[in-house]
Amino acid sequence: MSSYPPLSEPLQLYIAGQHVASESSNTFPVMNPMTGEAVYQCASASPADYATAIDEAYTAYQSWSRLGPSARRNVLLKAADIMESYLDKDAVDILSAEVSATRSWVKANIMSTAGVFRENAALATHIKGEIVPADRPGTTILVNREAVGVVLAISPWNMPVTLTARAVCCPLICGNAVLLKPSEYSPKSQYLVVRALIEAGLPKGVLQFLPTSAADAPRSTEFAVTHPKVSRTNFTGGHRVGGIIASLSAKHIKKCLLELGGKAAVIVLHDADLDAAADAVTFGAMSNSGQICMSTERVTVHSSVAEEFKTKLVERVNALKVGNHLEDPTVQLSGLFCATSAKRILGLLQSAVNKGAKALTGDLQVHGPNGTILKPHVMEGVSADMDLYQQETFGPVVIINTFDDEQDAVAQSNQTDFTLCGSVFSRDLLRAADLAKQVRVGSCHVNGPTVYVEAPLPNGGIGGASGYGRFGGMAGVEEFTERQIVSLTRPGLKYAF
Repeated sequence: MSSYPPLSEPLQLYIAGQHVASESSNTFPVMNPMTGEAVYQCASASPADYATAIDEAYTAYQSWSRLGPSARRNVLLKAADIMESYLDKDAVDILSAEVSATRSWVKANIMSTAGVFRENAALATHIKGEIVPADRPGTTILVNREAVGVVLAISPWNMPVTLTARAVCCPLICGNAVLLKPSEYSPKSQYLVVRALIEAGLPKGVLQFLPTSAADAPRSTEFAVTHPKVSRTNFTGGHRVGGIIASLSAKHIKKCLLELGGKAAVIVLHDADLDAAADAVTFGAMSNSGQICMSTERVTVHSSVAEEFKTKLVERVNALKVGNHLEDPTVQLSGLFCATSAKRILGLLQSAVNKGAKALTGDLQVHGPNGTILKPHVMEGVSADMDLYQQETFGPVVIINTFDDEQDAVAQSNQTDFTLCGSVFSRDLLRAADLAKQVRVGSCHVNGPTVYVEAPLPNGGIGGASGYGRFGGMAGVEEFTERQIVSLTRPGLKYAF
């Protein structure tokens, strides 16, 4: 193990290169969702803390943005190696305690985070401008890409390390300074990203860490989003809060990047490899107990193969090992991130059953010492007028419906306000690709699960409850830089009136 502080030690803010208490002295308990017990106390940032952090970040951005690209790249590359070392240190204990992460989910978080560091590091020397030909004599026009300044990054608990790295790495490599507001459910998991960057030599002030309690968050977040020195906000989370951030940003005429919820739909055509489709749907629907924005929540399968597909899917779902990861580290699915979420999902399931839906598997109960374990549920007979069909479940639940006509399958897929991702299964790749283009989502996969993204890909929704803007690769560079026109003119130009 490492010399890092024990998990029970309180967590402070990180402002201007120093670990400090909140100006208000406010703290909040971070709870273990499986046991319902407090793990540690965390400082809660006030607007005064945000004000200090913003000023420090703005100062740090001036020098960080002028640093050569290779120097910025080297920090991220070192951080990637450091992040991987955390698997043998305290990462397993932290994620297990904060978000009920299984060992495989911890490894997925840490290794994909290292990948995010390295992929963004590779962008450093590809942030380029252009030369535009000018009609005016004696003039050369440059269009440069410049850092936007200070970026507020708000990242979630569900894949806490990876999504935090995604929120901060591209802004950093573009030369911006970042204020990081982690989820109140997983501050230490998300602090792993900050810690790795500090150990890698990130200059003080370039990244500020501002955990904030649920009670303090509305006031502090509004202060930061609307502050004149904060140029941009990126937010990954639910569409209710996303709408508030979008509204605040619009009021102050600022851009924001929002990756919000999902209700991913899968279309299974009559000629699909049903075993492969069932494998992919099981993975897409049940990974991390369905707590992924890209999780498969709806499947529309051709009526001629529907019964066979249901049988295969239920067999695979029932084979998953579900339980308390604290008692059995070999479980594949453990508890949800809080008891309230489990109760909400159970309410959606029970409401659908009361209106005529049927559970093909699942017991309509919560389990575990704190009521956070929910067994996988495969549902049929869920119609579009039910809340279970329209609302993001964010749990181990998948709905099965049928179609006879392909256009009906597309219509069903487009029947919610979510636009993040989807999949189509067919042995006819061209036919599947044609259908994929008709599904209104930011990404649609052929013969693969909805849960799929790689660091260079421009991931995001295309409006509605899934948000807008794109993380990843050069699309991220577009989000976190601005074009600046610089014209160079030879002296002595004559101007006509």
